[in-house]
Amino acid sequence: MNRESFKSRLGFLLVSAGCAIGIGNVWRFPYVAGENGGGLFVLLYLVFLILMGLPVLTMELAVGRASRRSAVQAYQTLEKTGSRWHIHGWFAILGCYLLMMYYTTVSGWMISYCVKFVTGTFRSGMSTADTSAVFSSLLSSPLQMGFFMILTVVAGFLICSKGLQDGLEKLSKIMMIALLFLIIILAAHSLTLSGASEGLSFYLIPRFSTVQNVGLGNVISAAMNQAFFTLSLGVAAMEIFGSYMSKDNTLAGEGIRICALDTFVAIMAGLIIFPACFSYGVEVNAGPQLIFITLPNVFVNMSGGRIWGSLFFLFMTFASFSTVIAVFENIMSFCMDMFGISRRKAALINCIIILIASLPCVLGYNLFSDLHLIGGRDVLDSEDFLVSNLLLPLGSLVYLLFCVTRWGWGFDNYLEEANTGKGIKISRFLKPYFQFILPVLILIILIQGLL
Repeated sequence: MNRESFKSRLGFLLVSAGCAIGIGNVWRFPYVAGENGGGLFVLLYLVFLILMGLPVLTMELAVGRASRRSAVQAYQTLEKTGSRWHIHGWFAILGCYLLMMYYTTVSGWMISYCVKFVTGTFRSGMSTADTSAVFSSLLSSPLQMGFFMILTVVAGFLICSKGLQDGLEKLSKIMMIALLFLIIILAAHSLTLSGASEGLSFYLIPRFSTVQNVGLGNVISAAMNQAFFTLSLGVAAMEIFGSYMSKDNTLAGEGIRICALDTFVAIMAGLIIFPACFSYGVEVNAGPQLIFITLPNVFVNMSGGRIWGSLFFLFMTFASFSTVIAVFENIMSFCMDMFGISRRKAALINCIIILIASLPCVLGYNLFSDLHLIGGRDVLDSEDFLVSNLLLPLGSLVYLLFCVTRWGWGFDNYLEEANTGKGIKISRFLKPYFQFILPVLILIILIQGLL
Protein backbone atom coordinates (compact mmCIF):
# COMPACT_ATOMS: atom_id res chain seq x y z
CA MET A 1 0.00 0.00 0.00
CA ASN A 2 1.46 3.36 -1.09
CA ARG A 3 1.97 5.92 1.67
CA GLU A 4 -0.15 9.04 1.31
CA SER A 5 1.71 12.33 1.17
CA PHE A 6 0.93 16.03 1.40
CA LYS A 7 0.06 17.82 -1.82
CA SER A 8 2.29 20.76 -0.97
CA ARG A 9 4.83 21.99 1.54
CA LEU A 10 2.37 24.67 2.64
CA GLY A 11 -0.15 21.91 3.36
CA PHE A 12 2.35 20.10 5.60
CA LEU A 13 3.25 23.29 7.49
CA LEU A 14 -0.36 24.39 8.02
CA VAL A 15 -1.57 20.93 9.09
CA SER A 16 1.40 20.45 11.46
CA ALA A 17 1.02 23.95 12.88
CA GLY A 18 -2.73 23.34 13.15
CA CYS A 19 -2.03 20.28 15.30
CA ALA A 20 0.18 22.35 17.59
CA ILE A 21 -2.15 25.36 17.61
CA GLY A 22 -5.04 24.59 19.91
CA ILE A 23 -6.46 25.40 23.30
CA GLY A 24 -2.89 25.35 24.65
CA ASN A 25 -2.19 28.51 22.63
CA VAL A 26 -5.43 30.42 22.63
CA TRP A 27 -6.83 29.43 26.02
CA ARG A 28 -3.98 28.22 28.24
CA PHE A 29 -1.21 30.59 27.08
CA PRO A 30 -3.04 33.88 27.82
CA TYR A 31 -4.31 32.86 31.24
CA VAL A 32 -0.96 31.35 32.29
CA ALA A 33 0.79 34.53 31.09
CA GLY A 34 -1.71 36.56 33.12
CA GLU A 35 -1.14 34.48 36.25
CA ASN A 36 2.65 34.71 35.88
CA GLY A 37 3.27 38.41 35.43
CA GLY A 38 3.08 38.90 31.67
CA GLY A 39 6.21 40.03 29.83
CA LEU A 40 8.89 38.06 31.71
CA PHE A 41 6.88 34.85 31.34
CA VAL A 42 6.51 35.45 27.57
CA LEU A 43 10.27 36.01 27.18
CA LEU A 44 11.15 32.84 29.12
CA TYR A 45 8.55 30.89 27.12
CA LEU A 46 10.26 31.85 23.85
CA VAL A 47 13.67 30.83 25.22
CA PHE A 48 12.46 27.41 26.37
CA LEU A 49 10.57 26.84 23.11
CA ILE A 50 13.90 27.07 21.25
CA LEU A 51 15.89 25.12 23.85
CA MET A 52 13.41 22.29 24.43
CA GLY A 53 10.40 22.22 22.13
CA LEU A 54 12.17 22.60 18.79
CA PRO A 55 14.77 19.79 19.28
CA VAL A 56 12.14 17.23 20.35
CA LEU A 57 9.89 18.31 17.47
CA THR A 58 12.66 17.53 14.95
CA MET A 59 13.15 14.11 16.56
CA GLU A 60 9.49 13.17 16.34
CA LEU A 61 9.37 14.32 12.71
CA ALA A 62 12.60 12.42 11.95
CA VAL A 63 11.20 9.14 13.28
CA GLY A 64 8.11 9.60 11.12
CA ARG A 65 9.91 10.62 7.94
CA ALA A 66 12.57 7.91 8.15
CA SER A 67 10.06 5.12 8.81
CA ARG A 68 7.08 6.25 6.70
CA ARG A 69 4.89 4.59 9.34
CA SER A 70 2.60 5.49 12.24
CA ALA A 71 3.59 5.28 15.92
CA VAL A 72 4.13 1.55 16.63
CA GLN A 73 5.45 0.52 13.21
CA ALA A 74 7.74 3.56 13.08
CA TYR A 75 9.65 2.25 16.09
CA GLN A 76 9.58 -1.31 14.72
CA THR A 77 11.09 -0.12 11.43
CA LEU A 78 13.96 1.82 13.06
CA GLU A 79 14.74 -0.01 16.32
CA LYS A 80 17.45 -2.64 16.70
CA THR A 81 16.39 -6.29 16.55
CA GLY A 82 15.16 -7.51 19.92
CA SER A 83 14.60 -4.06 21.44
CA ARG A 84 11.24 -2.91 22.75
CA TRP A 85 11.01 0.79 21.90
CA HIS A 86 7.82 0.14 19.95
CA ILE A 87 5.95 -0.44 23.22
CA HIS A 88 5.94 3.34 23.59
CA GLY A 89 4.04 3.56 20.28
CA TRP A 90 1.04 1.91 21.95
CA PHE A 91 1.19 4.40 24.84
CA ALA A 92 1.45 7.28 22.34
CA ILE A 93 -1.75 6.18 20.62
CA LEU A 94 -3.40 5.66 24.02
CA GLY A 95 -2.44 9.27 24.76
CA CYS A 96 -4.15 10.43 21.55
CA TYR A 97 -7.36 8.60 22.47
CA LEU A 98 -7.22 9.97 26.01
CA LEU A 99 -6.58 13.50 24.72
CA MET A 100 -9.62 13.33 22.45
CA MET A 101 -11.80 12.05 25.31
CA TYR A 102 -11.85 15.59 26.74
CA TYR A 103 -10.49 17.81 23.95
CA THR A 104 -13.63 17.18 21.86
CA THR A 105 -15.74 18.49 24.74
CA VAL A 106 -13.68 21.68 25.09
CA SER A 107 -13.76 22.17 21.31
CA GLY A 108 -17.55 21.83 21.60
CA TRP A 109 -17.54 24.64 24.17
CA MET A 110 -15.86 26.92 21.61
CA ILE A 111 -18.52 26.14 18.97
CA SER A 112 -21.27 26.62 21.55
CA TYR A 113 -19.99 30.06 22.55
CA CYS A 114 -19.66 31.12 18.90
CA VAL A 115 -23.31 30.12 18.36
CA LYS A 116 -24.37 31.92 21.56
CA PHE A 117 -22.78 35.20 20.45
CA VAL A 118 -24.21 34.91 16.93
CA THR A 119 -27.75 34.16 18.18
CA GLY A 120 -27.75 36.85 20.89
CA THR A 121 -27.55 34.78 24.07
CA PHE A 122 -24.87 37.26 25.14
CA ARG A 123 -26.48 40.71 25.20
CA SER A 124 -25.15 44.19 25.73
CA GLY A 125 -25.10 45.23 29.37
CA MET A 126 -25.10 41.73 30.90
CA SER A 127 -23.59 41.56 34.39
CA THR A 128 -20.69 39.33 35.38
CA ALA A 129 -23.17 37.05 37.14
CA ASP A 130 -25.20 36.76 33.92
CA THR A 131 -22.20 35.83 31.75
CA SER A 132 -21.03 33.38 34.39
CA ALA A 133 -24.50 31.79 34.46
CA VAL A 134 -24.27 31.06 30.71
CA PHE A 135 -21.21 28.86 31.27
CA SER A 136 -22.80 27.19 34.31
CA SER A 137 -25.91 26.47 32.26
CA LEU A 138 -23.82 24.89 29.50
CA LEU A 139 -21.93 22.64 31.94
CA SER A 140 -25.09 21.53 33.72
CA SER A 141 -26.82 20.42 30.49
CA PRO A 142 -25.76 16.95 29.29
CA LEU A 143 -27.87 17.41 26.13
CA GLN A 144 -26.25 20.72 25.18
CA MET A 145 -22.73 19.51 26.04
CA GLY A 146 -23.34 16.19 24.26
CA PHE A 147 -24.69 17.84 21.11
CA PHE A 148 -21.60 20.02 20.55
CA MET A 149 -19.23 17.15 21.41
CA ILE A 150 -20.98 14.85 18.91
CA LEU A 151 -20.91 17.61 16.27
CA THR A 152 -17.14 17.96 16.78
CA VAL A 153 -16.42 14.22 16.62
CA VAL A 154 -18.64 13.41 13.62
CA ALA A 155 -17.44 16.43 11.61
CA GLY A 156 -13.80 15.60 12.40
CA PHE A 157 -13.95 11.98 11.28
CA LEU A 158 -16.05 12.87 8.24
CA ILE A 159 -13.30 15.24 7.08
CA CYS A 160 -10.50 12.74 7.79
CA SER A 161 -12.39 9.97 5.95
CA LYS A 162 -11.99 11.91 2.70
CA GLY A 163 -8.22 11.36 2.67
CA LEU A 164 -5.06 13.23 3.62
CA GLN A 165 -5.07 15.65 0.68
CA ASP A 166 -8.80 16.02 -0.01
CA GLY A 167 -9.86 16.03 3.65
CA LEU A 168 -7.34 17.04 6.30
CA GLU A 169 -4.97 19.11 4.13
CA LYS A 170 -7.67 20.96 2.18
CA LEU A 171 -9.72 21.93 5.25
CA SER A 172 -6.65 22.78 7.35
CA LYS A 173 -5.47 25.23 4.70
CA ILE A 174 -8.85 26.99 4.73
CA MET A 175 -9.17 27.00 8.54
CA MET A 176 -5.60 28.10 9.23
CA ILE A 177 -5.70 30.95 6.70
CA ALA A 178 -9.07 32.05 8.12
CA LEU A 179 -7.67 31.73 11.66
CA LEU A 180 -4.67 33.93 10.86
CA PHE A 181 -6.93 36.49 9.17
CA LEU A 182 -9.34 36.55 12.14
CA ILE A 183 -6.60 36.86 14.72
CA ILE A 184 -5.05 39.87 12.97
CA ILE A 185 -8.45 41.63 12.78
CA LEU A 186 -9.21 40.89 16.45
CA ALA A 187 -5.77 42.01 17.64
CA ALA A 188 -5.96 45.22 15.59
CA HIS A 189 -9.35 45.98 17.15
CA SER A 190 -8.07 45.36 20.69
CA LEU A 191 -5.19 47.76 20.13
CA THR A 192 -7.65 50.58 19.36
CA LEU A 193 -9.35 50.30 22.77
CA SER A 194 -8.69 52.97 25.38
CA GLY A 195 -6.23 51.68 27.96
CA ALA A 196 -4.77 49.16 25.50
CA SER A 197 -1.25 50.52 26.10
CA GLU A 198 -1.34 49.34 29.74
CA GLY A 199 -2.27 45.84 28.59
CA LEU A 200 0.53 45.84 26.02
CA SER A 201 3.05 47.01 28.61
CA PHE A 202 2.05 44.24 31.04
CA TYR A 203 2.12 41.61 28.29
CA LEU A 204 5.23 42.47 26.29
CA ILE A 205 7.66 44.28 28.61
CA PRO A 206 9.56 41.92 30.98
CA ARG A 207 9.55 43.31 34.52
CA PHE A 208 10.62 41.56 37.71
CA SER A 209 8.17 43.72 39.64
CA THR A 210 5.18 41.97 38.02
CA VAL A 211 6.31 38.52 39.15
CA GLN A 212 7.18 39.29 42.79
CA ASN A 213 3.91 37.88 44.11
CA VAL A 214 4.22 34.71 42.00
CA GLY A 215 7.93 34.07 42.52
CA LEU A 216 10.57 33.87 39.80
CA GLY A 217 10.97 30.10 40.23
CA ASN A 218 7.27 29.53 39.57
CA VAL A 219 7.37 31.77 36.49
CA ILE A 220 10.35 29.83 35.07
CA SER A 221 8.57 26.54 35.77
CA ALA A 222 5.33 27.76 34.10
CA ALA A 223 7.22 29.03 31.03
CA MET A 224 9.10 25.75 30.69
CA ASN A 225 5.86 23.78 30.90
CA GLN A 226 4.01 25.96 28.39
CA ALA A 227 6.88 25.91 25.85
CA PHE A 228 6.99 22.14 26.07
CA PHE A 229 3.28 21.33 25.92
CA THR A 230 2.35 23.83 23.21
CA LEU A 231 3.66 21.56 20.41
CA SER A 232 1.71 18.43 21.46
CA LEU A 233 4.92 16.38 21.59
CA GLY A 234 5.28 12.84 22.94
CA VAL A 235 2.12 11.14 21.65
CA ALA A 236 3.13 10.79 17.97
CA ALA A 237 0.79 13.63 16.94
CA MET A 238 3.69 15.22 15.04
CA GLU A 239 5.40 11.94 14.10
CA ILE A 240 2.53 11.00 11.79
CA PHE A 241 2.97 14.17 9.72
CA GLY A 242 6.67 13.44 9.43
CA SER A 243 5.66 10.12 7.83
CA TYR A 244 3.74 12.02 5.14
CA MET A 245 6.32 14.75 4.38
CA SER A 246 8.91 14.90 1.60
CA LYS A 247 12.68 14.89 2.06
CA ASP A 248 13.13 18.18 0.21
CA ASN A 249 13.71 20.29 3.34
CA THR A 250 15.63 19.84 6.58
CA LEU A 251 13.64 19.15 9.74
CA ALA A 252 15.18 22.02 11.72
CA GLY A 253 13.96 24.48 9.11
CA GLU A 254 10.47 22.97 8.99
CA GLY A 255 10.39 22.76 12.79
CA ILE A 256 11.26 26.46 13.09
CA ARG A 257 8.40 27.33 10.73
CA ILE A 258 5.92 25.22 12.74
CA CYS A 259 7.13 26.80 16.01
CA ALA A 260 6.92 30.28 14.47
CA LEU A 261 3.30 29.79 13.37
CA ASP A 262 2.40 28.23 16.71
CA THR A 263 4.05 31.07 18.65
CA PHE A 264 2.56 33.77 16.41
CA VAL A 265 -0.96 32.56 17.25
CA ALA A 266 -0.18 32.35 20.98
CA ILE A 267 1.31 35.85 21.08
CA MET A 268 -1.54 37.31 19.01
CA ALA A 269 -4.10 35.67 21.32
CA GLY A 270 -2.52 37.67 24.14
CA LEU A 271 -2.65 40.84 22.03
CA ILE A 272 -6.41 40.31 21.73
CA ILE A 273 -7.03 39.53 25.39
CA PHE A 274 -4.75 41.75 27.52
CA PRO A 275 -5.55 45.16 25.96
CA ALA A 276 -9.27 44.30 26.21
CA CYS A 277 -8.97 43.24 29.86
CA PHE A 278 -7.00 46.36 30.88
CA SER A 279 -9.41 48.60 28.92
CA TYR A 280 -12.38 47.27 30.87
CA GLY A 281 -10.67 46.91 34.24
CA VAL A 282 -10.83 43.10 34.27
CA GLU A 283 -8.34 41.03 36.26
CA VAL A 284 -5.92 39.23 33.92
CA ASN A 285 -5.04 36.54 36.48
CA ALA A 286 -8.53 34.99 36.35
CA GLY A 287 -7.12 31.57 35.43
CA PRO A 288 -8.98 29.04 33.23
CA GLN A 289 -12.26 31.00 33.46
CA LEU A 290 -10.62 33.90 31.55
CA ILE A 291 -12.01 32.73 28.19
CA PHE A 292 -15.50 31.56 29.16
CA ILE A 293 -16.50 34.01 31.89
CA THR A 294 -14.15 37.01 31.98
CA LEU A 295 -13.84 37.71 28.23
CA PRO A 296 -17.57 37.37 27.42
CA ASN A 297 -18.10 39.97 30.17
CA VAL A 298 -15.70 42.26 28.29
CA PHE A 299 -17.41 41.68 24.93
CA VAL A 300 -20.95 42.39 26.19
CA ASN A 301 -19.80 45.79 27.48
CA MET A 302 -17.91 46.64 24.28
CA SER A 303 -19.27 48.59 21.31
CA GLY A 304 -20.12 45.97 18.66
CA GLY A 305 -19.34 43.30 21.24
CA ARG A 306 -21.69 40.71 19.73
CA ILE A 307 -19.73 40.81 16.46
CA TRP A 308 -16.34 40.77 18.17
CA GLY A 309 -17.40 37.95 20.47
CA SER A 310 -18.67 35.91 17.51
CA LEU A 311 -15.39 36.41 15.62
CA PHE A 312 -13.30 35.60 18.69
CA PHE A 313 -15.03 32.28 19.33
CA LEU A 314 -15.00 31.44 15.63
CA PHE A 315 -11.21 31.86 15.84
CA MET A 316 -11.18 29.69 18.98
CA THR A 317 -13.24 27.04 17.15
CA PHE A 318 -10.78 26.92 14.24
CA ALA A 319 -7.83 26.68 16.64
CA SER A 320 -9.26 23.78 18.65
CA PHE A 321 -10.79 21.93 15.70
CA SER A 322 -7.49 21.99 13.77
CA THR A 323 -5.97 19.94 16.60
CA VAL A 324 -8.95 17.58 16.72
CA ILE A 325 -8.72 16.58 13.05
CA ALA A 326 -4.91 16.29 13.22
CA VAL A 327 -5.08 13.86 16.16
CA PHE A 328 -7.95 11.96 14.50
CA GLU A 329 -5.67 11.49 11.48
CA ASN A 330 -2.97 10.00 13.74
CA ILE A 331 -5.44 7.57 15.31
CA MET A 332 -6.81 6.52 11.92
CA SER A 333 -3.36 6.12 10.37
CA PHE A 334 -2.37 3.85 13.26
CA CYS A 335 -5.43 1.65 12.68
CA MET A 336 -4.85 1.50 8.92
CA ASP A 337 -1.17 0.56 9.37
CA MET A 338 -1.65 -1.95 12.18
CA PHE A 339 -4.84 -3.69 11.07
CA GLY A 340 -4.81 -3.15 7.30
CA ILE A 341 -8.27 -1.59 7.19
CA SER A 342 -9.49 1.11 4.78
CA ARG A 343 -9.52 4.81 5.68
CA ARG A 344 -13.33 4.96 5.75
CA LYS A 345 -13.59 1.90 7.98
CA ALA A 346 -10.96 3.35 10.32
CA ALA A 347 -12.96 6.60 10.46
CA LEU A 348 -16.26 4.84 11.27
CA ILE A 349 -14.80 2.54 13.96
CA ASN A 350 -12.89 5.33 15.68
CA CYS A 351 -15.81 7.74 15.45
CA ILE A 352 -17.89 5.28 17.50
CA ILE A 353 -15.03 4.70 19.98
CA ILE A 354 -14.38 8.43 20.55
CA LEU A 355 -18.10 9.23 20.87
CA ILE A 356 -18.49 6.65 23.64
CA ALA A 357 -15.16 7.49 25.31
CA SER A 358 -16.01 11.23 25.39
CA LEU A 359 -19.25 10.73 27.33
CA PRO A 360 -17.66 10.59 30.83
CA CYS A 361 -16.17 14.06 30.30
CA VAL A 362 -19.51 15.45 29.06
CA LEU A 363 -21.37 13.92 32.01
CA GLY A 364 -18.62 14.81 34.50
CA TYR A 365 -20.05 18.31 34.92
CA ASN A 366 -23.67 17.29 35.44
CA LEU A 367 -24.84 13.69 36.01
CA PHE A 368 -21.39 12.61 37.29
CA SER A 369 -20.53 15.93 38.96
CA ASP A 370 -19.83 14.17 42.26
CA LEU A 371 -17.26 11.89 40.60
CA HIS A 372 -13.70 12.86 41.53
CA LEU A 373 -10.75 10.79 40.37
CA ILE A 374 -7.02 11.62 40.44
CA GLY A 375 -6.23 13.78 43.46
CA GLY A 376 -9.85 14.92 43.78
CA ARG A 377 -9.97 16.18 40.18
CA ASP A 378 -13.10 15.98 38.05
CA VAL A 379 -13.21 13.78 34.92
CA LEU A 380 -11.82 16.35 32.48
CA ASP A 381 -9.00 17.44 34.78
CA SER A 382 -8.10 13.82 35.56
CA GLU A 383 -7.86 12.96 31.85
CA ASP A 384 -5.86 16.12 31.21
CA PHE A 385 -3.53 15.29 34.12
CA LEU A 386 -2.69 11.88 32.60
CA VAL A 387 -1.99 13.37 29.17
CA SER A 388 -0.27 16.66 30.07
CA ASN A 389 1.63 15.62 33.19
CA LEU A 390 2.53 12.03 32.32
CA LEU A 391 2.16 10.90 28.69
CA LEU A 392 3.44 14.06 26.95
CA PRO A 393 6.69 14.56 28.93
CA LEU A 394 7.37 10.82 29.30
CA GLY A 395 6.71 10.24 25.60
CA SER A 396 8.97 13.12 24.61
CA LEU A 397 11.73 11.70 26.80
CA VAL A 398 11.37 8.33 25.02
CA TYR A 399 11.58 9.95 21.57
CA LEU A 400 14.64 11.90 22.71
CA LEU A 401 16.46 8.86 24.11
CA PHE A 402 15.53 6.80 21.04
CA CYS A 403 17.14 9.41 18.78
CA VAL A 404 20.31 10.18 20.74
CA THR A 405 21.43 6.94 22.44
CA ARG A 406 23.17 3.91 20.96
CA TRP A 407 20.49 1.64 22.44
CA GLY A 408 17.88 3.30 20.23
CA TRP A 409 18.00 4.55 16.65
CA GLY A 410 21.18 6.50 17.40
CA PHE A 411 22.30 10.11 17.05
CA ASP A 412 24.03 9.62 13.69
CA ASN A 413 20.89 8.19 12.06
CA TYR A 414 18.73 10.94 13.56
CA LEU A 415 21.16 13.66 12.44
CA GLU A 416 21.35 12.30 8.89
CA GLU A 417 17.55 12.23 8.59
CA ALA A 418 17.09 15.65 10.19
CA ASN A 419 19.67 17.28 7.90
CA THR A 420 18.39 15.72 4.66
CA GLY A 421 17.16 18.39 2.25
CA LYS A 422 17.60 22.14 1.87
CA GLY A 423 17.62 24.47 4.83
CA ILE A 424 19.01 24.87 8.35
CA LYS A 425 21.20 21.97 9.51
CA ILE A 426 21.55 20.69 13.08
CA SER A 427 25.16 20.83 14.26
CA ARG A 428 26.90 17.71 15.55
CA PHE A 429 28.25 19.88 18.37
CA LEU A 430 24.75 19.83 19.93
CA LYS A 431 25.06 16.12 20.69
CA PRO A 432 26.18 16.57 24.36
CA TYR A 433 23.28 18.99 24.95
CA PHE A 434 20.80 16.54 23.44
CA GLN A 435 22.23 13.58 25.36
CA PHE A 436 22.81 15.03 28.81
CA ILE A 437 21.08 18.39 29.38
CA LEU A 438 17.79 18.09 27.47
CA PRO A 439 16.78 14.79 29.19
CA VAL A 440 17.30 16.47 32.58
CA LEU A 441 15.08 19.43 31.58
CA ILE A 442 12.31 17.07 30.46
CA LEU A 443 12.67 15.04 33.68
CA ILE A 444 12.25 18.26 35.67
CA ILE A 445 8.96 18.93 33.85
CA LEU A 446 7.80 15.35 34.40
CA ILE A 447 8.60 15.41 38.13
CA GLN A 448 7.03 18.88 38.61
CA GLY A 449 3.87 17.74 36.86
CA LEU A 450 3.52 14.61 38.95
CA LEU A 451 4.22 16.42 42.22
